[in-house]
Order: sequence, then structure tokens, then C-alpha cells
Amino acid sequence: MASAIGVLVSERIAGALVEDHKISGAIRSFPENNSGSDVLQGMPSEVIVQHIVDVVTPLLSGSKPTAIGLGFPGIVRNGTIEDAPNLVQLKGAHIQNVLRGALEPVAAGIPIAIFNDADVVAAGLAATRGHLDRLIRVWTLGNGIGFGRYPFQEGVWEGGHLVVTLDPKEHFCGCGGKGHLEGIMGQRAMRLRFMDLEPEEIFEQAKQGEHRCVDFVKFWHRALAAATANSIHLEGCGKFFITGMNSKYLNVTLLGEYLHEMVKLTPLQGYSLEIVPGGEEIALIGAAVNGAQSVDRS
Repeated sequence: MASAIGVLVSERIAGALVEDHKISGAIRSFPENNSGSDVLQGMPSEVIVQHIVDVVTPLLSGSKPTAIGLGFPGIVRNGTIEDAPNLVQLKGAHIQNVLRGALEPVAAGIPIAIFNDADVVAAGLAATRGHLDRLIRVWTLGNGIGFGRYPFQEGVWEGGHLVVTLDPKEHFCGCGGKGHLEGIMGQRAMRLRFMDLEPEEIFEQAKQGEHRCVDFVKFWHRALAAATANSIHLEGCGKFFITGMNSKYLNVTLLGEYLHEMVKLTPLQGYSLEIVPGGEEIALIGAAVNGAQSVDRS
């Protein structure tokens, strides 16, 4: 690929120039350290936009990228952030047009495209692992549960809110919905469910045979298996990557056993599961890849 700029707006704002699916030069960010997870919470949207401009501007020095791709949390469609539970001030913003205007003085004529943050992780994994020719999907396991897809396709893709149980008592999802995957697997949801234990203590006590924790860990894996099976039944088999801070708790063998119980149609059994490191660099590469490909599609 020709050079493109990737930007991720998540716990902080980060940007990098990407060439040949690798980061070229330094990553620019606001703030420069990543010590605070809520630095953007409550920050006015126009201030966030200005910080994005400040991050991107140095990356344009001496380069002429083909595109600028940006990843944001929430439902992102047609250049608009339709909903953003983690950055509520961006809800309803046609951020693509806003950024195009804000970047015009320094990036005139460079196409700008925005994507869901899990989708750019999927694109980054596809690019860095030589999978740009096939369908891949990624689960990001953290405070919430993200679902990313490559190749990029317009859609909602809020996989963390797939309904994986009909139990009306399953109400721990941050959106308020019942039976959601995120309400079982999300960091926040686990803390609400086990008021006396942190997530790492739940999984540690499960290893020691504590019955309540053992049952929950099985439920946790079965929930992800159900969501993955739903995706397979809708879009077919393929590669599923699992990443994020809570992927360390995942037992791929157990997940595979549950998934095998749920997917029985022969043409759909050619799936594979892999835990991988994700992180900011992968997302920045993916944002650049999706941004460059959006130019090719236009």
C-alpha cells in the first residue's frame, strides 16, 4: 500500500504514518503518556477534534499520504458516529465532515474516512498477518466487547450486544439490554456480577475449584462460543482472532469444544480461533489500511 495515516480515538488519541503495513516514524499522541483511561471522557467534541488535528499535522510533514483513516468507538456509519457509549459527546456527530473541515488547512485534498475501532483492529491484524485476501473477524475483550470485521463493510456490527441467553436476570450490559454478550464477558459486567471479586480473582478461584467461579467461567466461554456461532451461521466460517486485555483468561480448547456443539453444518466447520496481541499499533495500521482502501473503492 502507499503511505496513509492511521488515527485511533480510544483511551487517548494516537496517530501514525503507515507505509507497507508498518508504522513509519514515531506515534504521535494526546496525551503523550497512556496513564489515564478517562482523559477524553467529558471533553467537548470540538476540543477532541482539535487534538486530532494536532496529532495529524506533524505526520504530514514531508509526506503526502493517500488517505487518513480514523477509528472511533461506537456505531459508525456513513461518516457519522450514531452512538458512542464511551464518548457520549460524539453521539450524532458527522465527524467525517467535521474533520474534513478542521484538517483542510493542513491536509487539503487528502481523503478522510472513519471506522469503528474494532474494525480497524481487524484490518490491522489482516494486514500484519497476510490475510488481506480473506474474511477475518476479531473479538476484543475488555471493559466492553468489540467485534471487528475485515474486509470493511458498512453495517452496525455491534457484536458485543448479541443476545446469547434468554435469561431475564442477565441484565449487566452497560446499554441496559438483557442477555447480551457484553453483559457476561465485559470487565464492568463481571464486576457488577461479582461485587466481592475482581475479574482476575474470579478466574483464579475457578482454577482452585470454587464452584461459583467454575460455573461462571464455563458460562463466560459458552457465551463467546454462542456469539461466534451466530457470526458463522450468518457469514460463514473463517478466521476469528481474539485480543484485548481479558483475552488472557480465554481457554481456546474449551471455547472450541463449546463452538463444536453449536456449529454442526459441514460447510461451516472450517473456522479457526487464535488469541493474538492487539494494541494501539495494530489499530493504527488497520485505520490506515481501511482509509487507503476506501479511496480505492471510491
